Amino acid sequence: MPVIAPARVLVHPNRIEPNLIITIAQPSGFAQGLGGKKLRQLLSDNDKVVYQNHVDVRTAVAAQQAAANVLPSATITLDYIQTLTYLIRTRQDYNELDVADAGEYNVALPAAYRLAARQGINQFIRAAFIYGVNASNSEGIINTPNATAVTLPPDTFGDTTLRTYDAGQLAIWFNAQIQAALQSMFRLGMPGRAVLLGPQRIIGTLQWQDIVQVTSYQRPGAGTATTGQVVSKISDENDVTIDWAYDDTLIGKGAGGTDAVLLLVPEAVVPSIPGINTNEFAKLSPTTDAMILQYTNVAAPIEITTPIPEGLDVVSMQRITSGWAPRSNAVNILSLPY
Repeated sequence: MPVIAPARVLVHPNRIEPNLIITIAQPSGFAQGLGGKKLRQLLSDNDKVVYQNHVDVRTAVAAQQAAANVLPSATITLDYIQTLTYLIRTRQDYNELDVADAGEYNVALPAAYRLAARQGINQFIRAAFIYGVNASNSEGIINTPNATAVTLPPDTFGDTTLRTYDAGQLAIWFNAQIQAALQSMFRLGMPGRAVLLGPQRIIGTLQWQDIVQVTSYQRPGAGTATTGQVVSKISDENDVTIDWAYDDTLIGKGAGGTDAVLLLVPEAVVPSIPGINTNEFAKLSPTTDAMILQYTNVAAPIEITTPIPEGLDVVSMQRITSGWAPRSNAVNILSLPY
């Protein structure tokens, strides 16, 4: 695209403010939902598919007073899963006249193009994480096969929308979803981290507006704490950290056009107890503690600058995968009518 820098007529004498008014886009918190809070930089520039091996064990034993003549054994099943990679590319062509035109508006054009390219690529990475590049391949976190999907039910007063819902009951419902997510992975009683990724109007209401009401019995935080504060405090008391993250593209992406909130458990903590451990096989290594993944080849887009007649051609590119949750228990899709 060309630089759109129209000619202008200025009154003299004048003062031109040196600082710019720049279009602002939402800085999505999607990366909070990744294991380790970052993309896994393991791809080469030409990798087309990522494979991950899976190990399953089923052990049979014999128990009797006399020694058995025929003993059962363990069955170890090896399998693998896969996800595709995609190359993101964008380009900018400009010459010294474009640089001069942008300079009239106090804009450094090479830096502006570089940041514009990175923003476009980063926004695509965000979209690939949540929705996938090819949703029909079950790509993207919101398309995770066998992920838990729950819709907010009416409260005891019959209210169904976030703006009218009883704040105390809403806190209890969110705590129940977090408990269910951790329980499905045998994580109760162990430290960990959970992420609630949703639109500003949902997460913001939970954190800023929904003050838990005082009733005939004492609720945690009644009269002083919001729904979000109650959820965070109770989780913290159980050694679980809640990360609140924002992404407005989830507006209308829930069931029946409601807003979607993704409850994610990004990292695995291998369940174990001292002494006799009924999860002993999980000590097998190497294993990954990341349960929600997205791969890349570089930390920032590669830039290739090539001279062309009358200027420069700058191509920015990066190879990524879609968002990937090999353990579907780590993904919970909550639908909330606003």
